[in-house]
Amino acid sequence: MAVARDQKSARKKSAPQKSSRAAGKKAGAVKSTKKTANPLGLEKKAPGRFDTLQEIALAAHRKLPPEVWDHLMGGADSEMTLRRNRAGLDALALRQRVLVDVRNIDLGTTLLGQKLAFPVFPAPVGGFLGKVHHEGGTAVARAAVSRGTTAFIATAAKPSLEAAQAAVKTRLIFQLYVRGDRTWIEGILDRVRKAGYGALCVTVDRNFYGRRERDIVSGLPVKEGFGDQSYQASLNWKDLVWMKERVGLPLVAKGIATAEDAELAVEHGADVVYVSNHGGRQLDHAQGSIEVLAEVVKAAAGRAEVLADGGVQRGTDVVKMLCLGASAVGVGKLLGLALSAGGEAGVARMLELMELEVRTALGLMGVTSIKQLGPQWLRAVPVLGTPSPVSAYPLLEAAVRREASPLGGQRGAR
Repeated sequence: MAVARDQKSARKKSAPQKSSRAAGKKAGAVKSTKKTANPLGLEKKAPGRFDTLQEIALAAHRKLPPEVWDHLMGGADSEMTLRRNRAGLDALALRQRVLVDVRNIDLGTTLLGQKLAFPVFPAPVGGFLGKVHHEGGTAVARAAVSRGTTAFIATAAKPSLEAAQAAVKTRLIFQLYVRGDRTWIEGILDRVRKAGYGALCVTVDRNFYGRRERDIVSGLPVKEGFGDQSYQASLNWKDLVWMKERVGLPLVAKGIATAEDAELAVEHGADVVYVSNHGGRQLDHAQGSIEVLAEVVKAAAGRAEVLADGGVQRGTDVVKMLCLGASAVGVGKLLGLALSAGGEAGVARMLELMELEVRTALGLMGVTSIKQLGPQWLRAVPVLGTPSPVSAYPLLEAAVRREASPLGGQRGAR
């Protein structure tokens, strides 16, 4: 009996300890969740399984070193142009019509005669692709074509301009930075034509390299790039005419920001006028891309197709640019985020989610084809909050704010 009582007493004494251990485990789990600052469980998701664009951006934020993140998301000098890109998009609201049968929505468009399944494409982002993924331009090319669109492959894209085009059967668009004399340009253009590209895009807003102070302060070795920058600084309209004749391909003039230059681009043979301010990374205190889009479209007057990029982070951003006359819309920073988050699968999923967002927006607006879009679907509204490169993603904005706080701790493992 004494032994039985002792065992019973021992069990009673041990019970609270068991409860305490369970509570400790529970508390530890809460603490661990707090430490990772990863409430969405991103480490458990394959790149192709992200459910939202915000998750892609958050995953990239967790992976990238701070200086590379700043290089991707930052702008020139005071970053006013960067913020105006976002503010210009936020200053427009979409009108909504109801009781329209929107079971079938046509997102198809064309670019230089090539059919696109939906009006979004990866914009050229230069050497950044190789910094975050070993396949660089080839991964972007495959992802774009797998989603029924095209991609712009930059001069500095790795592993090579030939590798990117060879990775797909669809003809891509090559984007040129001039880093040598005419003999050097001829060599590049010959390679572009031989590789099978469908068009030549000449960037015209990089005559000086914008002072991206985040890179300067962090010491990230991203400066003028390769070659001699003075050749880019000397470009003029006659050079574009010569390049088009030399390569024998349609010409895209990228970096147009005024009606006057849109007119000149068309007069000098541009088949496509591409509205862009380099993602706010060139001229500081310039207008946002969407603020100049309507005047460029008016000046082109149907004589050239019009593309646009600049601060595009959401499907609704795409819809707004389409309303103002863009044939298709490029994503640059978002491309960098997607490639950083998950390589080719991350880019393909980003494009898939963008298509879903565009389709959803049109369905809720009562629009059954992008051909129906026009300025009548937009209204000017006050901008709410403070526009920034991350303000389109509230979850990411909150994560960045926590990181900047003295109590926010360190960024998660990359």
